[in-house]
Amino acid sequence: MSGHSKWANIQHRKGRQDAKRGKAFTKLIKEVTVAAKMGGGDLNANPRLRLAVEKAKAESMPKDNIENAIKRGTGQLEGVVYEEVRYEGYGIGGAAVMVDCLTDNKTRTVADVRHAFSKYGGNMGTDGCVAFQFKHCGTLLFAPGTNEDAVMEAALEAGAEDVVTNDDGSIEVITGPWEFSNIKEALEKVGFKSEFGEVTMKALNETELSGEDSERMQKLLDVLDSLDDVQEVYTSAVLDEE
Repeated sequence: MSGHSKWANIQHRKGRQDAKRGKAFTKLIKEVTVAAKMGGGDLNANPRLRLAVEKAKAESMPKDNIENAIKRGTGQLEGVVYEEVRYEGYGIGGAAVMVDCLTDNKTRTVADVRHAFSKYGGNMGTDGCVAFQFKHCGTLLFAPGTNEDAVMEAALEAGAEDVVTNDDGSIEVITGPWEFSNIKEALEKVGFKSEFGEVTMKALNETELSGEDSERMQKLLDVLDSLDDVQEVYTSAVLDEE
């Protein structure tokens, strides 16, 4: 792990996410709908749907909204049909960027994403140009000072793939994407509640940016994330928060 503060970086990201909760509802509804469409409406048999519903509940989304989104996905209610599409490219300093979208109009979406890349200093690439630089996984982050040996033992017993201690003392538990919820619950049962957790595309190698480059990269990421059809933006960039 490089020398930057993982803990500070995650806290900064979480703060930015909390500030965008209004849009989060729309994104979560889409994800619940598509997850139900892809794998059915049974949370126990559909780990992607279970994760989407957990996220929706964490944002205090009303139960009726969640249930209606599931029904739209399974065809019990009429609704817009969304397609999953991923765009890839490069940001400032050659940092890898992956943009996951749910859209009912791919022509509009690709134009919006391409425009954002070109206007804010990035380059949109071809399919697969950066995807190999990311791993689909779950991550649970525990605060500096957490008992490393105890977390490692509990995490590995629960089925985690890896446990990493970062330079700043924070502890990161890596899980399979669909094992995330079960491992999170197992750790909570033995007293380890993570400060931050998500299923993500984790960069295998990171590009550290500072100063003006960091600011420009943040702007590009913010603009991409603000697009209506964009669900998630992943990057290998680590931004200097000083």
